[in-house]
Amino acid sequence: MKSDEEKGFSKKHPPERETNPDVLREVQSRAKDQELPCAVAFDIAAKLGVPPEEVGFTTDRLEFHITKCQLGLYGYGPEKKHLTPPQSVAGDLEADIRSRLVNGRLPCLEAWRIADERSMGKMEVSSACETLGIKICNCQLGAFP
Repeated sequence: MKSDEEKGFSKKHPPERETNPDVLREVQSRAKDQELPCAVAFDIAAKLGVPPEEVGFTTDRLEFHITKCQLGLYGYGPEKKHLTPPQSVAGDLEADIRSRLVNGRLPCLEAWRIADERSMGKMEVSSACETLGIKICNCQLGAFP
């Protein structure tokens, strides 16, 4: 595993920004081997009533990894992604995805909204994006821009 200096997750944030002590405590208690699954990060945010980005920031400050992205995009070991892109994407789903693009990319939050509105899995949406050659951006936890 890389040293804290090699990771540099905390370098993404202004040095004067302080962690929320409640979030810090919860992340430290629920992380295992300096890893926090995405679903656990969102559970912490909901439990404490803070934005998911606050949990992501705290995870970065601790130089912990966020794993098992709920969209299947990162944190799945050596394979990294955990997606099975379909051969084709239904026209109405494609239109819905394309209508929410920002600068040619689909924000993470919009991918979640599409999944919720259509009662489908989040990974189904990200897999459709993979098939369409559309990148997902703006991780709600701040893991990627």
